[in-house]
Amino acid sequence: MKKRFPESFSLLPVFIFLILLFTSCSVQKQIAKSAKENVLNSLAFQTAHIGISVFEPATNKYWFNYQGDKYFVPASNTKIPTCYAAMKYLGDSLVGLRYQILNDSVVKIKSAGDPTFLSPDFKIHPTYTFLKKYKYISFSGEVFNESFLGSGWTWNDYKESYCAQRSDFPIYGNIVSFKWDNENNVSVFPRMFSKSIAITEKLKTGFEIIKPWEENNFLFLNGNTKSKDVPFRPDPITIQYLLQDTLGSLVNSNFEKKGYIPSNELMFAKGQGSINVPNKPVSEIFFTLHSQPTDSLLKPMMHRSDNFFAEQSLLMVSNEKLGIMSDQKIIDTLLKTDFKDLPQKPRWADGSGLSRYNLFTPQDFVAILNKMKNEFGMDRIKVILPTGGEGTINSYYKNEAGFIFGKTGTLSGVVAFSGFLYTKKGKLLIFSTLV
Repeated sequence: MKKRFPESFSLLPVFIFLILLFTSCSVQKQIAKSAKENVLNSLAFQTAHIGISVFEPATNKYWFNYQGDKYFVPASNTKIPTCYAAMKYLGDSLVGLRYQILNDSVVKIKSAGDPTFLSPDFKIHPTYTFLKKYKYISFSGEVFNESFLGSGWTWNDYKESYCAQRSDFPIYGNIVSFKWDNENNVSVFPRMFSKSIAITEKLKTGFEIIKPWEENNFLFLNGNTKSKDVPFRPDPITIQYLLQDTLGSLVNSNFEKKGYIPSNELMFAKGQGSINVPNKPVSEIFFTLHSQPTDSLLKPMMHRSDNFFAEQSLLMVSNEKLGIMSDQKIIDTLLKTDFKDLPQKPRWADGSGLSRYNLFTPQDFVAILNKMKNEFGMDRIKVILPTGGEGTINSYYKNEAGFIFGKTGTLSGVVAFSGFLYTKKGKLLIFSTLV
């Protein structure tokens, strides 16, 4: 499966002044002069809304502030507060799921929102190894009531890989991959979806895909695409069938409702009939199964700006802190606690930045990055954020590798870049530029 959304990042002249910080022995006046000459007076930016903040943590002073208190749509810079929350509340290792063992062949599980389950980014899958031991798997807990798409996401992007839908139990990144073989055949992964495709004409040069929003059915027409990753709708029945097909186990997706007292038996569909198994756990406690190191998720999330990882990270934080998966409730909680002292109160809508409802100021990002530095240290941050020549800045700042660490953001009409940089004299600065 291809990696999703390798975010394109065009370094506009607004960022040139940052590089000058490395070569100049200047302070505020020279930075202001550089910003004015290279950015603010640039013809390309005469109609743009621009905010620039450069802050030195050691002195608690801004070196430069131009509209740093104004609001901007930050695009994927929204992943910065998401990353902070994940670093703080997800611990050293992700919770893959919680479980009760009923007997040697039956296990009851609670979803944890972990997006690494059978993701191609990870070679070892402890959750899969654990579940593979059981013949019967039963989900426990409430149905996932959140929207599959985030608030304010662009509707017509639902077939694009960077818009993978959110769920409480992700599997294969909630993506189905198609590859053109010949005019009569298309390869499908996961293979279960091969039953859901229809080829109505010769695919002479490739294909185009038609998919209804509420269905996991894929109609193939002749086109020029040779391979494509498409989000599937991760409803409980689809997850149930995918797990059964992958594990060779029987899976029960009948979630318990609030106040419902489980019966003494669990029912599993088998063929045209059903089979009942005992519903008596060895212990009433749900134990925790960890999957991957937390930073092994956050690094690709920030390096390639992975929207799915960001959305699921926020849902996992919500699950661990509030006991439910709700991006809106955890955002409200974080704004009232960890981010209550931000210079300006953000309008925070989703975990990834796909939403244009998000509104942050450059000073907000400086404050969040400063909290991240103070609480987690630069050594950890340098692993999670890309430096020059890596991730979404792989074509830029190569000579400054090891001196600049940042997060990009792009939407139509929006360019953002925020992070950390070291001057030639070794001073650490925090910057945020939003356009």
